[in-house]
Amino acid sequence: MKIIILGAGQVGGTLAELLASEANDITIVDTNVERLRDLGDRLDIGTVVGHCSYPTVLRQAGADDADMLVAVTSSDETNMIACQVAHTLFRTPTKIARVRESAYLTRTGLFDNDAIPIDVLISPEQAVTNYIKRLIEYPGALQVLDFAEGKAQLVCVKAYYGGPLVGQELRQLHAHMPNINTRVAAIFRRDRPILPKGDTVIEVDDEVFFIAARNHIRDVMSEMRRLEDSYRKVIIAGGGHIGERLAEAIESRYQVKIIEINPSRCRYLSDSLDTTVVLQGSASDRDLLVEENIDEADIFLALTNDDEANIMASLLAKRLGARKVMAIINNPAYADLVQGGAIDIAISPQLATLGTLLTHVRRGDIVSVHSLRRGAAEAIEAIAHGDKRSSKVIGRKVKDIRLPPGATIGAIIRDEEVLISDGQAVIQAEDHVIIFVMDKKYIRDVERLFQPGLTFF
Repeated sequence: MKIIILGAGQVGGTLAELLASEANDITIVDTNVERLRDLGDRLDIGTVVGHCSYPTVLRQAGADDADMLVAVTSSDETNMIACQVAHTLFRTPTKIARVRESAYLTRTGLFDNDAIPIDVLISPEQAVTNYIKRLIEYPGALQVLDFAEGKAQLVCVKAYYGGPLVGQELRQLHAHMPNINTRVAAIFRRDRPILPKGDTVIEVDDEVFFIAARNHIRDVMSEMRRLEDSYRKVIIAGGGHIGERLAEAIESRYQVKIIEINPSRCRYLSDSLDTTVVLQGSASDRDLLVEENIDEADIFLALTNDDEANIMASLLAKRLGARKVMAIINNPAYADLVQGGAIDIAISPQLATLGTLLTHVRRGDIVSVHSLRRGAAEAIEAIAHGDKRSSKVIGRKVKDIRLPPGATIGAIIRDEEVLISDGQAVIQAEDHVIIFVMDKKYIRDVERLFQPGLTFF
């Protein structure tokens, strides 16, 4: 697939790296010469220096025959104009744009072929908000991902000493919970992936990914670790777009406070939110945190756009007694450094955004794509189309499907029913199939499995 990526920032650069490793023809455009030189030296991609919305620059990048344009610059307006130019001059089939400003997103009819022709809108703030909201709903989870509109969920937990299943083989999971269907899809042990089998023994500190129907998640979590009490008191550092959206989403169920340093932003938040308490000040102000009873907070969320400020505020909150701390960290090197220490969870905005982008880049009918463990592996939700003659998966038992090395089918969602894969399940047309891919070089092989043959119309 020939793809043009506009913007060589964290999201654009990471997307180029992922897609270039899968034998796509990638060209990335930016005005930052040094950033492009760095990407060009490391990756097998084309680079073009110039303004991303200029017709001459897009033509130089290969827009005449590009299959897809992904506009992820830091400017909403540049992204929108680039899609307009690509549609009008080059008839680019698929145009994806990152748009942050809610003033654009809330206008109906703005993004269609008769107005601004964008096929897929990406809102990083909303993706991150949804990601954090799920983590709040499941205390103790490191990652919570939805499939089939939330009918099934994939959850990552760290196995703790004393968990009922810790030190036992995975085949014992069914004996512990005979009435609950679940499957351990992946295990990361000391940063190395392990493909789980029946005789695999779960060890203390393993990061265990399991999939189950939504209403069974907490029961399965209790097998890996002692269940934590639900959160009640939430303190958010940073009243920007993400802080505001998160407070709005959870304030009806939790006691929420926002700490924001900008006085005019504080006034706006006070007028916009219902029950959230808005405090003007710095989240790194020790006296303010103590005064607001940080030691009683169930969770402290550092959600500013400054990595260093988020790290320092989180470390201070943890030292002052906050039960759990999470921080948005854009720099991957920082995220790897701090997660699991004083900071319980490092949240990567670009990975939350990349999942949405990859959904539209993958071949076959891919409904959703999620990165596991900061991009180390992927979970894919694909829809099986066709019949026994045209499809490589329909009418076959899971155990008879020739999956690439390191790939497993974790669950099948059929209408409202969640079927956990045991090898005997037979895939039917229009099933939603959840596949885990531990080695991403085999992504293309998985895509081919779910592409119907020529006899499918």
